[in-house]
Amino acid sequence: MASGEDPADTARPPAGLPLVVVERQLPAPVKKSRLRPVLRALPAVPLVMGLLMTGGVIGLYFQPPGVRKIMSWLQLAPGGGTSNPIAVPAPSAPADTAKALPRAVIGLGKLLPEGEVVTVAPPYGAGDARISRMLVSEGERVAAGTLLGVLDNERQLLSALETAKANLASKEAVLAQVRNATAAGRAEAEAALARAETVAQNAVREFERVEELKRRGFASDQSHDQRRSQMEEAQRDVERNRASLTRYGQGELDRQPDIVVAARNVDLAKADLERAAADLERAYIRAPLAATVLSITARPGEKPGTGGILNLGDIDHMKAEIEIYQTEISRVALDARVEIQAEALPEALSGRVVRIGLEVGRQTITDPSPAANTDARVIKVTVRLDPASNVIARGFTNLPVRARILPTGP
Repeated sequence: MASGEDPADTARPPAGLPLVVVERQLPAPVKKSRLRPVLRALPAVPLVMGLLMTGGVIGLYFQPPGVRKIMSWLQLAPGGGTSNPIAVPAPSAPADTAKALPRAVIGLGKLLPEGEVVTVAPPYGAGDARISRMLVSEGERVAAGTLLGVLDNERQLLSALETAKANLASKEAVLAQVRNATAAGRAEAEAALARAETVAQNAVREFERVEELKRRGFASDQSHDQRRSQMEEAQRDVERNRASLTRYGQGELDRQPDIVVAARNVDLAKADLERAAADLERAYIRAPLAATVLSITARPGEKPGTGGILNLGDIDHMKAEIEIYQTEISRVALDARVEIQAEALPEALSGRVVRIGLEVGRQTITDPSPAANTDARVIKVTVRLDPASNVIARGFTNLPVRARILPTGP
């Protein structure tokens, strides 16, 4: 615009153009911020730093041989770097004397009486008999052979026993009768023989006297023949009585056949009585050992089932039966100290290993955790409790416990 011109004149359109020129304000130029590229690059910084750190670690531990030589030359050559290079410590080898400490062996188990828990079953041959009455209660200490209960077949078996007793008494009476009769018969036969021998001797003397008289002519033939007949008859009578006496023999009276038969009948009756007495034991439930009644599983009026009638256990001497994994059993030794714990116990128990099983079996006690292995192969280890621990464990038969078997050596 030349000097002296009016600005309004310059805004007018040239003459002869039909268009009208409209004045428009241009927007102010936007200034570019220098921080915008930096802000855009911020999210990639952690990734780049991680890659650099990873590369540094890999380069530190996995340097190619050529790079290691160059770095070593740069550190050792004169003027080739710092005079005090950083020394990277090499991993030290374990000392010969350093050994890993043995760790304890852990296993699950349960508390048991020393002689196991004994389930008392009904007597053999009890059949369908039911319990008539129980004579003990739970927690009672019983001796071996103690009567624990009675079945309802007792009355029938008692009747059979009384019958056997009466039969024996009858057979014994018959034996006494036969013995007395035999003795009397033997005495009678001996007396008859003695009388026959006396008569025979008299007949012989009469015959000899008549024979002498006949020889002198003072006796008739008839008298002589009569005396002969009497003598011969008396001699035959002696033989007959002697034969009767042989029936009784010459030995002891009890060896006589009639007495022997009667005595065998008595023995048979005694056997019947013993069998009846043995059958009576089918009605009685007795303790097989000295122990404590742990539980009673059948009541009067019930028929004993497969679970028996009651459980006995010698809780005065307790033990723990621990199941150890077959892979860990080599680290268990006899007489090793054992610590036993359970939530129900007021304090931890202690004992020593007294027996290591010889058979691998399936695990029967499992951890309540859902991730526990329920099909492991284990070996049973028996632990005898210390006296103080034994007192605590008396009331916890079959309690699941966790045992920690301590190592015996360094």
